Amino acid sequence: MQNTPPIVSRQDWEAAREQLLTKEKAVFRARDALAAERRRMPWMAIEKAYEFVGPTGKASLIDLFEGRRQLIVYRAFFEPGVFGWPEHACRGCSLGADQVSNLAHLNARDTTLAYVSRAPQADIARLKARTGWKMPWYTITDSFDADFGVDEWHGHNVFFRDGDRVFRTYFINSRGDEAMGTVWSYLDATALGRQEVWEDSPEGYPQTPPYKWWNWHDNYEAEKSVNPRWAKVSDAGEAAFRNDAGATP
Repeated sequence: MQNTPPIVSRQDWEAAREQLLTKEKAVFRARDALAAERRRMPWMAIEKAYEFVGPTGKASLIDLFEGRRQLIVYRAFFEPGVFGWPEHACRGCSLGADQVSNLAHLNARDTTLAYVSRAPQADIARLKARTGWKMPWYTITDSFDADFGVDEWHGHNVFFRDGDRVFRTYFINSRGDEAMGTVWSYLDATALGRQEVWEDSPEGYPQTPPYKWWNWHDNYEAEKSVNPRWAKVSDAGEAAFRNDAGATP
């Protein structure tokens, strides 16, 4: 391969890496600040009643929350007229679906992820069975996609539920969708954020110590409180990170 970077000694490589690391940490801090601004975005009240179809029948927008306070809805293109139909969803949407991490961790932060498309449920079930995707996936039956800017292109709409009232809090589309898939990218898009004490959030927002709430994905229900042994390990980890002045908790 031509035009490669210089080949240097270990010492010079470490020095170059440290120089770039300073810039990378600045990017992390900027992302934290941007997420803090996002948590202060105004909310839009949802006045219209939307109807979807899920595996068990009709579902409202509130039903998509599955009892949690926050909901992220990704509009995936899987329907007649889309390249790949009926065997495949859109290639880009499929790549994004492959990135979705185990949703138990997101659910543990009172947040639900759901996919929506215009394909019938039988086709969605068949696609999920073949690909191994686990996210809830509903059929759009009305103007939801047009009303929320995802009738022609993919996107993530973020909602918050206060009792029977639902609010739109944020929207991510275009290249922003490329970064989605981890528990952190999803939580950073929500109104409540990661809900950890180091975050700059409005007064009264739910916050707990970092790391303490982490668990094995199949153990959240069994272990409702923080395991003392994990608390000790996470305390040591947090102290190590905090000793690095440029680190993000």
